[in-house]
Amino acid sequence: MVSDPFELTIAHSPDSDDAFMFFALAQNRIPTHGIRVKHLLADIQTLNEQALVGRHEITAVSIHAYAFIHDRYALATCGGSVGDGYGPLVVARSPLSLDHMSRTCVAIPGELTTAALVLKLFFPGVRCTVLPFDRILEEVESGRIEAGLIIHEGQLTFASRGLVSIIDLGAEWKRRTGLPLPLGANAVRKDLGPIRMRRVVGLMKASIEYGLAHRTQGLDHARSYARGLALDQIDRFVGMYVNDATLDFGPLGRQAIARLLDDAYQAGIIPHPAIPEFIEPMTD
Repeated sequence: MVSDPFELTIAHSPDSDDAFMFFALAQNRIPTHGIRVKHLLADIQTLNEQALVGRHEITAVSIHAYAFIHDRYALATCGGSVGDGYGPLVVARSPLSLDHMSRTCVAIPGELTTAALVLKLFFPGVRCTVLPFDRILEEVESGRIEAGLIIHEGQLTFASRGLVSIIDLGAEWKRRTGLPLPLGANAVRKDLGPIRMRRVVGLMKASIEYGLAHRTQGLDHARSYARGLALDQIDRFVGMYVNDATLDFGPLGRQAIARLLDDAYQAGIIPHPAIPEFIEPMTD
């Protein structure tokens, strides 16, 4: 018998990897043990901005944004998006030298995204303009913007638009640090209290485990969020960002988050140190 039922909102991005992670909850495939879940979908920059004011109990956030909300939120050990040797891409209509990057105007999907943070770490002084993530490929293809920083499924579709990759930020991060690139996480609001926080993280982990164990059904659910990807592309994209590191960041993932936040502070991109705090799952 559940002694502490409660309701909360889980906010996440409308993309295929998040849909896959949460499909067991969205379709009532797993017991929630008295936790009533509402789902809210928004682009990651909107979620980052809402997290600044503590809008949702559970929300997907960029690791970059976590630097500004760590007093209010902790990070779930599960549900993260980690690129091990791959990650967001800078793309253009024709090749650009990396020496040229700091003089290039790059469309970014939000100032608080981790992709924008890593771009600025690698290319200090780069000029940026913010566009919705799903408009960046179109703007680069048209020539209205010289280069674009691509997240989500655009990482798999840019070449079909005749664009070329200038740099893979995840590959470059791995080359420089030897670490995977932690892009996003699920943040849990601390005012839930330690027991509820752990219960919710346990519920999220159960949803991810269910999806991985029922991959075909999970991919079918994710198809409606995949913005035109073929099923094999959805499978590939989900495999990139829903994997062992999604079940638990592990020591290497936690080290990578701490390293990224420290590098951002040392570079003056974030104004103060941010020590990550992690919440482990509880099983009922």
